[in-house]
Amino acid sequence: MQLSDCKVEIVRRHNKVVYRDGDRVIKVFNASKPAQDVFNEALNCARIQEAGVRVPRILEVSQVEDGSWALANEYIPSRTLSGIMHDAAGDELKAYMDQFVELQLEIQAIPAPILLNNQKRKLIGMISVVRELDPTARYDLQMRADGMRSGRTICHGDFNPSNVLIPEDGGKPYVCDWTHVSRGVPEADAAMTYLELSLEQPDWAELYLDAYSVKADIPKQKIRYWLPVLAAAELSRGRHLYDEFLLGWINAAADFE
Repeated sequence: MQLSDCKVEIVRRHNKVVYRDGDRVIKVFNASKPAQDVFNEALNCARIQEAGVRVPRILEVSQVEDGSWALANEYIPSRTLSGIMHDAAGDELKAYMDQFVELQLEIQAIPAPILLNNQKRKLIGMISVVRELDPTARYDLQMRADGMRSGRTICHGDFNPSNVLIPEDGGKPYVCDWTHVSRGVPEADAAMTYLELSLEQPDWAELYLDAYSVKADIPKQKIRYWLPVLAAAELSRGRHLYDEFLLGWINAAADFE
């Protein structure tokens, strides 16, 4: 894959740089990113799209000049819902949060493709490698995850407003970045969204939890119950920036028994 001289950097994260290059958006991963992970993300997108979710179409998976892997998808002229929400307040912000929750519930109502990763197994595996936790705490969290019922819901795994695209033409939203999608239970997916919002936008997190609980008819306690498990799984990514915050949720696990 070749990137043109006209490419424009959109965002830079710990393991990738995202560019707009003409009518494509291209994620260029760092050299340590395994090829299987990149192809798995493309496969996830294809499965989700075929299930009926609006996602930007995957156009190409290949290597760039330095040998790193890259994934290209169609460019959707749009703004992220996150950018729109940052310009809102009060009732307007609440209305956008309601829209965000309704989109998540719309996706969760679509039967999950059977070949998606199993949410329970994924969480247990991630927790198993977290050496910041002593073995007893690790085991307790794995057992909590093991008690998760078999779910049939599409769980995005990173559903936040920055991954929701609002088209400029007024069309229906698209959802991007399906790296962490799994087949599981909706309350755990909601807990992941709440956790991510708590890290970056605590006021949004409480708005979200209120809206999701009412619209999904799921008690907040059922959502909060999974926070220690998801916090431990996040520690396995080794990003370290939010370790203290995540450990706080884990240490408070007894409060959600």
